Amino acid sequence: MDPHALAEIIAAKVVAATDVWVAVIGFVGVAVGALIGVGGTLLLHWMQSRPKRKLDRQRTTLLTSMLEDARFPNRWRKLSTMARVIGASETTTTRLLIGLSARGSENDDGLWGLVKHHPLDKTGQ
Repeated sequence: MDPHALAEIIAAKVVAATDVWVAVIGFVGVAVGALIGVGGTLLLHWMQSRPKRKLDRQRTTLLTSMLEDARFPNRWRKLSTMARVIGASETTTTRLLIGLSARGSENDDGLWGLVKHHPLDKTGQ
């Protein structure tokens, strides 16, 4: 076989194999770039919401202690008082109370208590 023809055949095979590898490497690069983009976005969101989560945990702890306070034998507390004590709006306080498994009173719109102390199947407030 002519060395020039053999060189052309080898060059054609190398170019074909190179095209495949270029495509594979390009695809891997796109996939890695997408993962880095998504991961970066998730990390940024997590870092930005971290202070709010910490504040909510502190507020939740304070709400729990207020709802478990033995000075209030009926274990109902006013929403406005709890909101003022934790330094939050009534909407935020309500969201945190529901997360604590608390419920509003059926008889008084302003009172809230833990469901474990005031299940819905019992009569009362």
